[in-house]
Amino acid sequence: MSRSIAELVAETVERSVAGHAGETRYREPLVGFAMADDPRFDALAEAIVPGHRRPIDLLPGARSVASFFVPFAEGVVRANRRGESEVAREWAVAYTETNRLIEDITAELVAGLAECGVRAAAEPPTGRFDRQRLVSSWSHKSVGVMAGLGSFGLNRMVITDAGCAGRFGSVVLDCDAGAPGEEVSERCLYLASGECLECVRRCPVGALREDGGFDRALCWARCKQEAVPSMSSGRAEVCGKCAVGPCAIRDPSTA
Repeated sequence: MSRSIAELVAETVERSVAGHAGETRYREPLVGFAMADDPRFDALAEAIVPGHRRPIDLLPGARSVASFFVPFAEGVVRANRRGESEVAREWAVAYTETNRLIEDITAELVAGLAECGVRAAAEPPTGRFDRQRLVSSWSHKSVGVMAGLGSFGLNRMVITDAGCAGRFGSVVLDCDAGAPGEEVSERCLYLASGECLECVRRCPVGALREDGGFDRALCWARCKQEAVPSMSSGRAEVCGKCAVGPCAIRDPSTA
């Protein structure tokens, strides 16, 4: 059962990304799995982000969590590298389109898994966060780390085999899915060896610091201030300047 469920999840994600009909281009997605009782969920909810939801909060009887990463094409990254502060329209469009794509993927997964007798639940890719504390009640990036897809960098992004420029999604299941991913070694060049700091230098408002500090309010204010048109209607509150350095499209520790 676990093998077939893992294959269903991976095939659904890969097919959906490959068949995306929007403006944004992508690279090959990544898929990993974590156990619902991973003790890191408790640590996240109790110490790191008090109030963060556990898998069983999303789905009673949860046994595993599937995580997937949809990496932007290199052209999207190159576009947002241009200029010191201006957010590229391509990056804003990618953010908006990918959020919709992830919602479509998780909806299809929930329906497809139900046909196999598996209950599943998912949180949206963005939007549900505490506006006072500026933290999310369900961190798709943290789930990605637990699933062995990467490690957090100084820029607070998860650096995967395909870099950090992209979006994460996740689905909670009431069955055992694929084998849990193994914890990966440190991939951030600065955290590993004191090199780089490209994300700190690129942040237009100084929200990132060399000592690991992160001013969430300053970052959020920047994103709201620089909201740019991303589709025929609507604006994307994004920046992404910290995610276009050497860790944008690859694991820099292997270069």
